[in-house]
Amino acid sequence: MSAGRPFRGCACFFTDNIFVGRFGLHVRYRDEPQLRRDHGRALRERGCRSEEQFREVLREIEAEVQRRKQLPHQSVERRAIISRCYKPKHPEVYTLQDSFLAPEFLEIERFCTSPGADLQGLLSYLESFSDKRIYRLPVFTQQFCQALLDELENFEQSDMPKGRPNTMNNYGVLLNELGMDERFLTPLRERLRPITALLYPELGGACLDSHRAFVVKYALHEDLDLSSHYDNAEVTLNVSLGKEFTEGNLYFGEFSQDPSPVPQYIEVEHVWGRGLLHRGGQIHGALPIASGERWNLIVWMRSSAVRNRLCPMCRRKPELVEAEGFGDGFTEPPQEEEQPQTVNVCALG
Repeated sequence: MSAGRPFRGCACFFTDNIFVGRFGLHVRYRDEPQLRRDHGRALRERGCRSEEQFREVLREIEAEVQRRKQLPHQSVERRAIISRCYKPKHPEVYTLQDSFLAPEFLEIERFCTSPGADLQGLLSYLESFSDKRIYRLPVFTQQFCQALLDELENFEQSDMPKGRPNTMNNYGVLLNELGMDERFLTPLRERLRPITALLYPELGGACLDSHRAFVVKYALHEDLDLSSHYDNAEVTLNVSLGKEFTEGNLYFGEFSQDPSPVPQYIEVEHVWGRGLLHRGGQIHGALPIASGERWNLIVWMRSSAVRNRLCPMCRRKPELVEAEGFGDGFTEPPQEEEQPQTVNVCALG
């Protein structure tokens, strides 16, 4: 595991998976000739046909690269201001309590931590979707969802500085900046680990040692939908917090490492208080909502033992760079010259 070793990012964060929103395309960017060579055709097919349009895309990408370079410093500043100046409306929601968790979740947790717990037994508690290894389980009570949403809306309406979750979501809250990592999210991840250990052993489900968590909001005249993408995570938890809305289903395609010439998509509805567990590399997106507001808690859970060998975003050995907090879940290699070869991926961190 990564005890005592600071978390790092991968340098590809500044060059890869840059989302060009107006044309719904993720690109890799080194310089203008490379962008034209690698993505010119795809951009033209999506409507970027004039030189001026291309120049606008170039400016958008370069602005995003600069934004990413400033993120760590800006996030530290925002977190300090929020810690000093923001007064929570519901301070109790910042510390995970059993009363927040659905009784069915506690039952699943008891099973997974009992002697002889196995995958088949766990699956009897979960709702499974096709063969894509997507599972739904109760996570929170509706009372807690309402209290958390009330707290998040109170923060949104305050004059505190706010960072957006990512390049694809313009509305939502970064939960680490709100101070929810240590007492809420880390305990939640640790309580999910016996479940993910059985569901996703090859992805380090037993040794998920960091996370990135945020809440996303969809509403009319704001973010309506979410383009196809995969997550910077080994395992993702997506919990529906409410409110009242219509449409906006999630859709899931193929696993990013197993592309299909004719991908098969499935739709999954949101259920209040219930969460979906899926592989971070599962291609997915969200259809437009038709009315109301939809809020979801997203937790990208990461295993340094897995990603230290191969960055899931650039598919190369990670080029480590300094980062704040959990970074992107990478850690420096141990002092030994070589790591032991073993089938236990959690021993490789």
